[in-house]
Amino acid sequence: MPYGSNLDLPPSVREHLPEHAQAIFREAFNAAWDTYGERLEAREALAFRVAWSAVKKGYRKLGRNWVPK
Repeated sequence: MPYGSNLDLPPSVREHLPEHAQAIFREAFNAAWDTYGERLEAREALAFRVAWSAVKKGYRKLGRNWVPK
């Protein structure tokens, strides 16, 4: 289930990440969703791991907030 916009992201992502980090998450998730299409049983879990990894390359968690590195 690729996401069309940041507003479509799950609340756990949308409510905790800054706007730019949400865009990184969405783009990485959508790309991984397309890449791992053959592995349907693990597709969503893989896409979420890839998306969080992409966010963590440019952001870090400081207390309860995600801030740019």
